[in-house]
Amino acid sequence: MANIKELKKRIKSTKGTFKITKAMKLVSAAKLNKAQMRILGMRPYATELEQTVRTVSALNKDYSSMYFKENPENRQSVVLVISSNKGLCGSYNSSITKAARRLQRETTGEQLKFYFIGKKTRDLIQKEVNVGKSFTFVKQDATFEEVRKIADELAALFTTGEVGKVYVMYNSFISAMAFETKLKQLLPLVVTEQEKEALAAKFPYDYKYEPSAASILDTLVPEVFVTSVYTALLDAVASEHGARMSAMENASKNCKEMIRKLSLKMNKLRQAKITTELAEVVSGAESLNG
Repeated sequence: MANIKELKKRIKSTKGTFKITKAMKLVSAAKLNKAQMRILGMRPYATELEQTVRTVSALNKDYSSMYFKENPENRQSVVLVISSNKGLCGSYNSSITKAARRLQRETTGEQLKFYFIGKKTRDLIQKEVNVGKSFTFVKQDATFEEVRKIADELAALFTTGEVGKVYVMYNSFISAMAFETKLKQLLPLVVTEQEKEALAAKFPYDYKYEPSAASILDTLVPEVFVTSVYTALLDAVASEHGARMSAMENASKNCKEMIRKLSLKMNKLRQAKITTELAEVVSGAESLNG
């Protein structure tokens, strides 16, 4: 059984851990606020941009682009996996890792090559999958231009025919307490015949484009791809900070509960010791009087 001295050391150590987890929670909360504003501000733009491109391309049936070109014979695919560089964020990295392993295990018609942003998932699965390039940034938060370089590199793999598909796997931000692991196909951009017919029925107008529909789409289609990669990264960053804040809050609660239990146990031992000493004093006094 632990003595009072050992319990004091454990309480002191747990209090130190509590200070660290509380500080990390506050830091993550501040970062989450900024990241949440960025992703919530970016989503409407990304959604509207993609929908605009889908609509214009559907209404202009003669338009063709390398980004829309499907090649069923090309079985090579790239999966960009976005995880974190740091731990202590609950199930954030384990969710991505499990999804990547499941994708590798269940994919039969494609040969997957995994590219990575963040080292945690890469370190866990690099011996199990075909590993491609890992991307890093100058600072913790990537700039749009840094993401554009990554997107351009992935797009070049597709447009040159080296790969037939490009995917991104990431944690999509829902709230500070929740996220959803997603796998999204980025290339080729697919507009089904049913979708084209629905859009044609929804917009039965003769639009005039300046300078031309093809020129507009040639500019917007690559931008949709870059924006999709950037939005996925913002989603992942916000999810990471939310997961870390939640994990540190739970850790802080556990520390407080542990301190309470250890303090109670120490006080009981101290009380028992005092009682024993009092009993010895009383017994000694009685023996002297007797």
